Amino acid sequence: MMRGISRKGFLKTAVLAGGAIGFPAVVPSAVLGKNGSVSPSNRITVGLIGCGRRSGVGGEYNMVRQSKLLAVCDPVKWRREASAAEWNVPDAHNDFRDVLARDDIDAVHIVTPDHWHVPIALMAARAGKDMYVEKPLSLCIGQSLAAREITEKHGRVFQYGTQQRSMRHLRMGIEIVLNGHIGNVKEVYVWCPGGAKGGSATPELPVPEGFDYELWTGPAPMKPFCEDRCSPHGPPKATYFCYDYSIGMLGGWGAHPVDQLQWWADAENKGIPVEYKTTGSLPTEGLFNTVVTWQMEATYADGTKLYFMDSKTARASQEIPGIEKLKQFGNCTVFVGEEGWVAVSREGMLASTEALRRKAKDPGPRKLQESSWHPIAFVDAIRNGTQPVSSLDSAIRSDIICHMGDLCVRTGKTLGWDAQKEMVTGSAEAVKMMHRTMRDPWTL
Repeated sequence: MMRGISRKGFLKTAVLAGGAIGFPAVVPSAVLGKNGSVSPSNRITVGLIGCGRRSGVGGEYNMVRQSKLLAVCDPVKWRREASAAEWNVPDAHNDFRDVLARDDIDAVHIVTPDHWHVPIALMAARAGKDMYVEKPLSLCIGQSLAAREITEKHGRVFQYGTQQRSMRHLRMGIEIVLNGHIGNVKEVYVWCPGGAKGGSATPELPVPEGFDYELWTGPAPMKPFCEDRCSPHGPPKATYFCYDYSIGMLGGWGAHPVDQLQWWADAENKGIPVEYKTTGSLPTEGLFNTVVTWQMEATYADGTKLYFMDSKTARASQEIPGIEKLKQFGNCTVFVGEEGWVAVSREGMLASTEALRRKAKDPGPRKLQESSWHPIAFVDAIRNGTQPVSSLDSAIRSDIICHMGDLCVRTGKTLGWDAQKEMVTGSAEAVKMMHRTMRDPWTL
């Protein structure tokens, strides 16, 4: 929240401001209670925070009777107006705090650049909102750990944007592994698309009219505006590839296949690896400065190995079982056991034998939580008071794995993770990098 403005003062101020612009008279479902007491005729009301590339999900809340999108928000005027018009939403806000202050909104869907995810999520929880947060979870490990406040202190429903958990074939593939059909898992291979080089900080340009660049930058360092840093007219560039706002594809795309790993690891009570060796490349010139390629070898406490890399490195590997079949997958999680392997990707599910793959029809008694539509599963969790399929605790664990890889590349050190202290070990520099300085007046 902002220094110098108390939570009570912020809410009172924002609510008064909201009343002046005419919020719709919709009774929020939260007023009527949860745990099954909400009548089907009372929809969960949602505010969309961020109208960029992933914001198309906002319209899904208007496709079912359980929910209603009431407001959109973006610091780019034409984006929020276009989204509001597309989904017939009555209100388009510039400032997310106006959305959080609304008493007629139950939940928010956060689709901002990565550096805003946890700060907004924490403010949403303090304002009494449930939330769906797009991946990756955070900008640094410290933010990931701070996010626990959302559920532990405020008891809010949190759904992580790893929608692959709502894909039936992925769930069934992991259930094959959990039911022992490949024997004990010895190692897991994970990959996703790598990063990008280039980008230019010049020419410095005037901030376009209708773009609140100050608010977009928020807690990140203020830098001169240029198209490659933040393009309000097109797809994000530095939003993914500039370290001020993201750790790059390692976390932004890695969140998906690492989450599939974590789904299995959580079911097996394995936690996360305790040792990380990661090599990789960083750009040496240009604006972009997140990891481009990487190759991680991580070890769990029981000796199980995790190998996490970019897809280019994976396709060139001679170590990954079945890689000739699996090169078609841009992101993938491959579980290798004593008796075979199973690979899951949003693009499909493959196994070392056809007979093994067919086990998906009836893998056995050990089951994972079923979900068929990620945003609506979030709505159902709010209505029923149940745990979403992509929980905050699991998000924190998978997010830390990605950050550990980034820290290894940046420090050039082999690092450890102390699960009891929740602390990086092996490098004082890496310990400092667990946290990011936030620009005034923003704090967690």
